Amino acid sequence: MADVDTEVPPLPPRYRFRDLLLGDQTFQNDDRVQVEFYVNENTFKERLKLFFIKNQRSSLRIRLFNFALKILTCALYILRVSLDNPTENYSINGCQVHSSPSPFVLQVTVALISFLETMLITYLSYKGNIWEQIFQISFILEMINTVPFIITIFWAPLRNIFVPVFLNCWLAKGALENMINDFHRAIQRTHSAMFNQVFILICTLLCLVFTGACGIQHLERAGKNLSLFDSFYFCIVTFSTVGYGDVTPQIWPSQLLVVILICVALVVLPLQFEELAYLWMESQKLGGNYSRHRAQTEKHVVLCVSSLKIDLLMDFLNEFYAHPRLQDYYVVILCPTEIDIQVRRILQIPLWSQRVIYLQGSALKDQDLMRAKMDDAEACFILSSRNEVDRTAADHQTILRAWAAKDFAPNCPLYVQILKPENKFHVKFADHVVCEEEFKYAMLALNCVCPATSTLVTLLVHTSRGQEGQTSPEPWQRTYGRCSGNEVYHIHLADSKFFGEYDGKSFTYASFHAHKKYGVCLIGVKREDNKSILLNPGPRHIMAATDTCYYINITKEENSAFIFKQEEKHGKGLPVTGLYDAPSRLPVHSIIASMGTVAIDLQHPDPPEESGKLTLPTENGAGSRRPSIAPVLEIADSSTILPCDLLSDQSEDETNQSDDEGSVGFVKGYPPNSPYIGSSPTLCHLLPQKAPFCCLRLDKGCTHNSFEDAKAYGFKNKLIIVSAETAGNGLYNFIVPLRAYYRPRKELNPIVLLLDYPPDNHFLEAICCFPMVYFMAGTIDNLDNLLQCGIIYADNLVVVDKESTMSAEEDYMADAKTIVNVQTMFRLFPSLSIITELTHPSNMRFMQFRAKDCYSLALSKLEKIERDKGSNLAFMFRLPFAAGRVFSISMLDTLLYQSFVKDYMIAITRLLLGLDTTPGSGYLCVMKITEEDLWIRTYGRLFQKFCSSSAEIPIGIYRTESHMFSTSEASESQVSINAEHGEEHQGRAGSWKEKTAHRNSTTSDQSEHPLLRKKSMQWARRLSRKNVKPASRAERISQQRLNLYRRSERQELSELVKNRMKHLGLPTVGYDEMNDHQNTLSYVLINPPPDTMLEINDIVYIIRSDPLAHMPEDSQMGQAARNTKNQQDFGAQSRNETHL
Repeated sequence: MADVDTEVPPLPPRYRFRDLLLGDQTFQNDDRVQVEFYVNENTFKERLKLFFIKNQRSSLRIRLFNFALKILTCALYILRVSLDNPTENYSINGCQVHSSPSPFVLQVTVALISFLETMLITYLSYKGNIWEQIFQISFILEMINTVPFIITIFWAPLRNIFVPVFLNCWLAKGALENMINDFHRAIQRTHSAMFNQVFILICTLLCLVFTGACGIQHLERAGKNLSLFDSFYFCIVTFSTVGYGDVTPQIWPSQLLVVILICVALVVLPLQFEELAYLWMESQKLGGNYSRHRAQTEKHVVLCVSSLKIDLLMDFLNEFYAHPRLQDYYVVILCPTEIDIQVRRILQIPLWSQRVIYLQGSALKDQDLMRAKMDDAEACFILSSRNEVDRTAADHQTILRAWAAKDFAPNCPLYVQILKPENKFHVKFADHVVCEEEFKYAMLALNCVCPATSTLVTLLVHTSRGQEGQTSPEPWQRTYGRCSGNEVYHIHLADSKFFGEYDGKSFTYASFHAHKKYGVCLIGVKREDNKSILLNPGPRHIMAATDTCYYINITKEENSAFIFKQEEKHGKGLPVTGLYDAPSRLPVHSIIASMGTVAIDLQHPDPPEESGKLTLPTENGAGSRRPSIAPVLEIADSSTILPCDLLSDQSEDETNQSDDEGSVGFVKGYPPNSPYIGSSPTLCHLLPQKAPFCCLRLDKGCTHNSFEDAKAYGFKNKLIIVSAETAGNGLYNFIVPLRAYYRPRKELNPIVLLLDYPPDNHFLEAICCFPMVYFMAGTIDNLDNLLQCGIIYADNLVVVDKESTMSAEEDYMADAKTIVNVQTMFRLFPSLSIITELTHPSNMRFMQFRAKDCYSLALSKLEKIERDKGSNLAFMFRLPFAAGRVFSISMLDTLLYQSFVKDYMIAITRLLLGLDTTPGSGYLCVMKITEEDLWIRTYGRLFQKFCSSSAEIPIGIYRTESHMFSTSEASESQVSINAEHGEEHQGRAGSWKEKTAHRNSTTSDQSEHPLLRKKSMQWARRLSRKNVKPASRAERISQQRLNLYRRSERQELSELVKNRMKHLGLPTVGYDEMNDHQNTLSYVLINPPPDTMLEINDIVYIIRSDPLAHMPEDSQMGQAARNTKNQQDFGAQSRNETHL
């Protein structure tokens, strides 16, 4: 019973939540006091003040009514003057009057209303000081213009007295200014201070002219009786400082008025002009506004940067406006700093002044975003300042700008550039994100295993028409420049003439035949129901009409013209041979017409029956033939797809391992620890167990091993050394592509990180699971550090740009230390391949600098010519860039800009670089052409060989040629003479194969080099110095002395290195001081024509299909089980981090 009594009854519906908290207080209702707030606003005075002053809309109406009254008063004065009879004038107490009483009643009514309004406003705005309000100029003018009319109501003789009603124009000016301010407040829009000042200046001039015209006309009634128009004419002539003298005041009162008006004008107008000039200068700094009308009728994009440099601006403008459909777009630059002088000069060029608008402001202020009309923009590009010493702080600023833009304009697409990978997840909401360090380290890593990957990707992401270098006499420059125009495009299969006929065929079949017929290279595809792009999905992928095809070509298919040619061999009864037997029958592709289209020569669509039977060159006159290349099947049997016989077996069956591999004990799995959030999981070669941190130190022994230098480890493969300032999280992306599962174990190169500052444990925890990865504290300007880390056993040295050198006093001096250190290593270790990252692309001309090399000087002039022509790739002919030895991350800025038109470019680039591994998507690798492979002869036949045997897609060639770099005019002349004799001897050479081997050999004796580059030396001599005198005996002796000096310099450098090695206790056997690459020339050919002849030592870029995509399901399950078992030792925490 007690439990029933203690139960809480349910609350009645009238109770609110507040009553539940405060309890039932109904018993206190009698003690409550109702308090009304803001009672003073209920008074009559406050209500009037609210209506006349405080309320924006009602006060705007009152000011508009007041302005109309003043204008009406001035109009009535003009009407009264025009109705007056000048002869009927008389004087009262010395005051001139006129007798026309026609508009009197109306004037008195207006004056009475104005007087009452003025007194009411004065009463409402009273704040305790009555004299301050009485002596205001506006109040005095009101009294002068209204009180006399009110007095005349009671005293009739004063009705003809003169009242200067025209002074109401000054009151109308003030009312108009206040009205405009209230209007902008009412509509909640801010107007320009420049507009206000111009408006005030115009009103002041009008008031001065009107006051002068009316005053002079009235005073001249006692003189020449000037009309109102004559007085207005006189004032205009006087204030414009023309002074014709045909109309002048005659009596002293009017003359005195003119003097007063001129003095007032000399005081008031300069002050207003000064204020206007100041506002104009400030507006030039701030950039004004992007008009709302233009934003609604035109399209524009917004570029947000923390500081705008001339190089960044030109890269953006050249790449953005390279696309035809973007020519009508406006670019609004929003930058917090004042515009730079060089940028100002560029923006004053008519080409950019009509399309680029600079606004000084912050992206964190809604007012500045409103000035830029961010909510109406087609896109917003937010770029980081890579020249900052604290790159993390620069990323934080970029993140805040991205958040502010997303908050202000949620529907505006964002294109964000971030520097450090650990900050990438903060801007994951953006439509497109490019992380600089991710791309940089992945590209530098691929440069070590796929030469010149940086050049390949840079050329692909730059917009070009392939016309660079076409006027050069150098064949390699014309070919290289033409192939550089290739870009990645996309099209739907059902809408394509390139690929439409391959609906229902395999991807490999479509890629080969499209290249054979049209010269385009199909590299990837995307299903309609899948958002992932697949690079070379392999022969199992059957093309569908809804697929999106991604291909490499000079231009997109929509800008191509198709020219059909009839084959006449069938009609003439000539024997039908293979497609690539004669160069004259090859498709003519990628020919740029004057209108920017491509003329494509379409061969007979049906391939000949014997196209798969390609005859091979005979050897020593014998009639024996090697097996020909098999045809590419429409729907290939995956069981027949084997690795290409040109390559070593890279498919590595784990059940068939050699003894050496078994001793290493590598496993395949996902790295258990990622140094930052957002890294893409990649299947890699891993250690069965984590290596202790002490074992990762290369130059110091520990309890597990006693090795203290690279020689003691006894590595079988050449080292890859990375020199960086700190072990940032981006360095993780250098290791992952080099340890990816598709890299053969036998070809894994040891990686040595040469760091200025030792890494922290967080980074070591991320890399300790990778095999053969070591670090060492040291710098590249210390020879002992280089020797200890095994530079003489290295094949590649990667020099990463240091953050501490990026903010130099002179911008372009940021690379000075890096360039000089690399030049020193180039002299000490000529055989070493050095890959350098620079801050500024213009500094790449100093890499491997030769001051007296005429050929390099000729290339410098060619670069200037291409830049004058408006090329976006003027630096492409620099030998270090063409060879892939130098790279600048600013070259990849165009990747973000291109994403506005090609939203797939970032995804394709990440797949090529190995940053993303989509299941079923291929990867980039290379194959080297040896002497045994020259029977394939052409690039087109090589394409067929890859597609038919291993389902691989070639996309380009990295070619290396022998070249003699002349260092003086005497040696140049001698080279030219030797070349002429050598050419006659070469005309009597042997078989085609011997010529090819001789032409492409990069290890031949230097005496044969002049035979290869006669035209090169003539071209260099013609561009550098036109008049070359034959070498005299003194010059030849000087050249011999120079050669002896150089030989002694090389010996001196060699002795220096060997002495340091002996001092460190290192063997000097591996130091090869004479083998270098100084007499070779390398460049990249993207998607070359099918008739391009293969040369020895060519390196072919290929996209190999995913090996896991062709594995049987039971094999995949077994592999997954083994990987799971091998990763159990890493612990549960590691597995969780892997999934993250």
